[in-house]
Amino acid sequence: MEERDFFDERTDKKVATLNCPHCQQPGEYEITWVVRTKKKQLAGRADDRDRARFAKARSYMLRKDDMLACKNMRCRKRFEISGVQSVVFTE
Repeated sequence: MEERDFFDERTDKKVATLNCPHCQQPGEYEITWVVRTKKKQLAGRADDRDRARFAKARSYMLRKDDMLACKNMRCRKRFEISGVQSVVFTE
């Protein structure tokens, strides 16, 4: 079985306050996350190795956006959002 068989997947947007590295102006930006929640139970075709992997699996969020555009109308430059974690465990 593959990892995606263990999780239900959806996208979600979270708001974060970030500073543009070019113009130094703070702004509220929506960051897109892929939310993977662990299923209640495993499918019937799983073997012992899959059951062990499923027992260790945890729900998590994975950041989808790597670059954002500055909201300042004079700047509008794209910048990398390295100050925000890329993976967050939710349990």
